[in-house]
Amino acid sequence: MIRFTDVGKDFRKHRVLDAVNLEIVPGERLALIGSNGAGKTTLIRCLLGEYTHQGAVTIGGLAPRSARTQVLGKVGFVPQLPPPLKMPVGQLLAFAAAVCSSDAERMHALSRRLGLDVGSIVARPFNRLSGGMKQKLLIAIALGRDTELLVMDEPAANLDPEARHIFFNLLAERLGSTTMIISSHRLDEVAPLVNRVVEMDTGRIVLDDRVAEESRFSTLFEVHLTLARADAAIARTLGSWQFADRRAGVEWHGMVSGADRLRFLGMVARYVGLLSRIEMHEVDAAVVLQ
Repeated sequence: MIRFTDVGKDFRKHRVLDAVNLEIVPGERLALIGSNGAGKTTLIRCLLGEYTHQGAVTIGGLAPRSARTQVLGKVGFVPQLPPPLKMPVGQLLAFAAAVCSSDAERMHALSRRLGLDVGSIVARPFNRLSGGMKQKLLIAIALGRDTELLVMDEPAANLDPEARHIFFNLLAERLGSTTMIISSHRLDEVAPLVNRVVEMDTGRIVLDDRVAEESRFSTLFEVHLTLARADAAIARTLGSWQFADRRAGVEWHGMVSGADRLRFLGMVARYVGLLSRIEMHEVDAAVVLQ
C-alpha cells in the first residue's frame, strides 16, 4: 500500500503540492496526469524520498526518506530527464544491478529487446548517448530489477514507435506482479496501460477515477493510408513511425501498437486535409512478430 497523507510542498513560498491525500493498492496501474507544473514530478520525488515535505508518505508502512535502502530497493524508477552521469554504460549497468542485488545480464537482455546494442556502447559515457539510447537504458535498468513498484515519469517520451511497442509488451509481462505509477501530461499516451487515472492541477488532485481494463497491451494494427498528394512533412512523420512508402508518396503502410493507436490517430489528424483514405485492422501480433 502506498499512502500520501496531507502531503504539502513549497518552493520559495510557492505552493507546489497542497494537502494531497492518495492511496494506491498493490497491483494498480495508475496514470498520474496533468499539465506541466501541476505537481506530478514533485509528488513522485516525494514518493522516492528525495524531498522533505509536510504530511506523510509511506510505502508498505515505511517512509521512503528515512528507510531509503529498505523501501527503494524494491522500486524501479524511470525519470523524465536522464541524469547527467559521466559513468560508462557498462559500469552503470553493473552498479545498478549491484545496488539492488539484480542480474546485470538481465538488464543487458532488456536493452537488446528495446533495440539497444549495449555491447557497442559499453565504454561510452552515459551522458554522451542520444536521448533515445538513454531512455532505453534507464527503462532496462528499471525493469531489470526485481521490483514491486514501477514509477515512470514520461517513460516513452524519447522512444521510437517500435521501441514503444516493445516497451508496452514489457509492461504487459509485469501485470499482476507490479504496481505501476505512470506520469504524463497526456492521457492518450498512457490510457491503454492503466486501470486508474489521477489528475493533478495546481498541486491538488482534481480527478480520481477508475477506467476499464485494457487486457492486451500487445495488440497490433495494420494501417494503410492513401493521400490526396505527396507531401514532404507527412512523409517525414510517417517515416518516423517506420511506415513504408508504397506508391510515390501517396500510399503508405505500417504497423501501430494498440497502446499507440490514439497517439497515431492524433498525429494523422493534423494532416486531415491530405487524407483520402485510412484503413486500420487489428492483426495477431504473435504472427506478425515471428
